[in-house]
Amino acid sequence: MPDPREALRLGCTVHVSGHASAAPGEELVRVGEWCRAQGLRADSYGNGELIGAFEAKVAALLGKPAAAFMVSGTMAQQIALRLWCDRAGVQHFAMHPTSHLELHEERAYAHLHGLKATLLGPRERPTEARDLAACPERLAALVLELPAREIGGQLPAWEELGRIAAVARERGTRLHMDGARLWEAREAYAPRTHAEICAHFDSAYVSFYKGIGGMAGAMLLGSEDFIAEARVWRRRHGGTLVQLHPLVASAAMRFDAQLAKMPAYRARAQTFAAALAGIDGIVVEPQPPAVNLFHAHFPLAPAALTAARDALAASHGAWLLNRAAPGRAPNASSTEFYVGDNLLLLADADLIPLYALLLDHARARNGAAAS
Repeated sequence: MPDPREALRLGCTVHVSGHASAAPGEELVRVGEWCRAQGLRADSYGNGELIGAFEAKVAALLGKPAAAFMVSGTMAQQIALRLWCDRAGVQHFAMHPTSHLELHEERAYAHLHGLKATLLGPRERPTEARDLAACPERLAALVLELPAREIGGQLPAWEELGRIAAVARERGTRLHMDGARLWEAREAYAPRTHAEICAHFDSAYVSFYKGIGGMAGAMLLGSEDFIAEARVWRRRHGGTLVQLHPLVASAAMRFDAQLAKMPAYRARAQTFAAALAGIDGIVVEPQPPAVNLFHAHFPLAPAALTAARDALAASHGAWLLNRAAPGRAPNASSTEFYVGDNLLLLADADLIPLYALLLDHARARNGAAAS
């Protein structure tokens, strides 16, 4: 049965967060035309001109000797942690309490690989060197997410990143980057390059469907021997598909253009966040945003905010937010804004009155529910 809320969203002409959605099949047509224009042939079990060239290109950009395309970040990071733990002879690593591996992957690291995790530091801020220094356990690796999505895209200051790397080296702990949004994080560290950021890390994973906008796919990067082992584990995970080129092409054909947009995305996030924060009742975190992702907090229950969103979608054709999650206080909500192509085309002068109206609608519904 069709989801009426999804139909409502698709029927809107104004979408604030993310990139515009493609019609079913449209991406496959684009991929086919691009491959034909490039004169490319299909790969075979991860071997071929397209996939090899793209792996080499990303590895060079990130300053790593080798890379392997993976069908998902979940697979890539499990493999990285398994390798580091096996090499250390310690089935134990550390990560932030809000890591994707802990919250959204059903603790696959434990169930599939028998690994143990320490959740390091408080959840409200990024991991710091003092957190690692104070950890009493011997750790094979530390996962550092740049930026940390669940806390509004925060990330360590450049100097702090260096201190974390230094403590990791002193302890013999490998530093692995959850770089699902490395493309966005680089703007916070500019003018430093992707390679300068990655130089702090022994291995890194990057995503191609988030900021890049490809259909799916990821890449794991590290030393040549590390990636050679990772390819074996990719086969064990069932990730060496007979053909990977549609996913690779979907990323490769837009890669350079999307990277070039990252400064504009971040700048637009900062102006939009400042305008939102000017509405009484909305709190933006962090302020200003470090990257083109931030959270907004509302003093309203999720049900009231969701109902108000749907009402404005129906009356104004504007989809103002995605999920309204429970906030940090009773009867409060939080939502995430990811600034992409959609918001580049929209003006704050048109949007801010809609968000003020959203609050008015939600307050009325909140009051009705409480009475």
